[in-house]
Amino acid sequence: MLGRRSRACPVVYVRSADDCTTLCLMWSNWAGNQTMSPVAVERPASTDDVSRLVKQAAADGRRVKAIGSGHSFTGIGLTDGVLLSLERMHKVLSVDRERREVTVQAGLVLHELNRHLADLDLGLENMGDIDVQSVAGALSTGTHGTGRDSGALATQVVALELVLADGSVLTCSAEQNPEVFAVARVGLGALGIVTCATLKVEPAFLLTADERPMLLADVLADFEHHVAANDHVEMYWFPHTDIALTKRNNRTAGPPAPLSRVRSIVDDEVLSNGVFDLTCRLGRAVPAVIPRLNRFTARTMSARTYTDAAPQVFTATRRVRFYEMEYAIPRSEVVAVLGELRTLPERLGLRIGFPVEVRVAPADDVALSTASGRDSAYVAVHVYKGTDPTAYFNAVEALMGSVGGRPHWGKLHSLGAEQLRERYPRFEEFVAVRDRLDPERQFTNAYLNRVLGV
Repeated sequence: MLGRRSRACPVVYVRSADDCTTLCLMWSNWAGNQTMSPVAVERPASTDDVSRLVKQAAADGRRVKAIGSGHSFTGIGLTDGVLLSLERMHKVLSVDRERREVTVQAGLVLHELNRHLADLDLGLENMGDIDVQSVAGALSTGTHGTGRDSGALATQVVALELVLADGSVLTCSAEQNPEVFAVARVGLGALGIVTCATLKVEPAFLLTADERPMLLADVLADFEHHVAANDHVEMYWFPHTDIALTKRNNRTAGPPAPLSRVRSIVDDEVLSNGVFDLTCRLGRAVPAVIPRLNRFTARTMSARTYTDAAPQVFTATRRVRFYEMEYAIPRSEVVAVLGELRTLPERLGLRIGFPVEVRVAPADDVALSTASGRDSAYVAVHVYKGTDPTAYFNAVEALMGSVGGRPHWGKLHSLGAEQLRERYPRFEEFVAVRDRLDPERQFTNAYLNRVLGV
């Protein structure tokens, strides 16, 4: 038995001789704000392994949860029972070029999926700006990018395989068990253990990225035009300034014109990670300097345009650790909400060093997707790791709640089942399927009890 560190259990554990069962002394998520000490960590490599382990946990009277890369800020993956690390379930199982579908194991990390697809000259229609999540984790929490016409990762799913509370295996799609498929694409880990997913793919494509600073007032004045005129648009506004960094990504026939290696290293590693981390540390130590630091950062931003493979444009490397809250609001409300948000730090006497991120998504048909049934704008707020977010996040949450905002399932919020029931017209549909698939709450935890009801 060896003591080692793991991506899925990043603190300390002891692994058995068969390299599958682990005693985890302490597990921590990426941000370091969620920890747990499960009874054991199992590392299944197949659906059959998961089925056996779920049955054994039930027989032992223990709850069970699956974990991917631990990139959620909430306690959605925590357990005091048996933790199933999906890190060994990382294979591409099949590719159907005619139907443009790929079936993968649930623990496959998104950047590895992108690499496999690129080798096949295929790609995902859209994705978020972080690619370190597992497929199952990204789906279960409703992970999304930004897009005028293309929605969250869940909208690209055509079939799911789940291990249920009794250890049986259920496959769902629009044709097979459609009532489960309607809710399981964003399942919160509450319905079963997702073991495989079949995703829609398409021929690999290029994106031209146009990134430039603009006055926030000008962006908001033409916000709907920016959304309508671009395939993918987002912005980052720096509190205590009137500047926003805008990003417009549009499909193109090429040719490729990627950033030079020097420009990429300087912009994305030195400035966006190294220098930004130093300014965050300084701001945490001396909050009074944050407005000046933000104004300096905003003034030094420069425009850049480049054309590259879609995954290289969609995603970014995030080495600076933070805590995040994100709400989906009706897109028609975003200009008014940002008008309130831009003065909020000063009204509260707060100093906020992290930019506010704004993205969009079209309405979709997934019951607990944050864009379910309505065109949405996403407003994300952050604070540097180790900073108390309470006052800021509480005020932002109240503002988002005033327009019926829905919290990202993997990001910090304080809402419970009664509030969420009011904001999701199909909430009871999800709960009914959960009651049928997991009546004994084999897959529950404190977070799910709060957001779904016991």
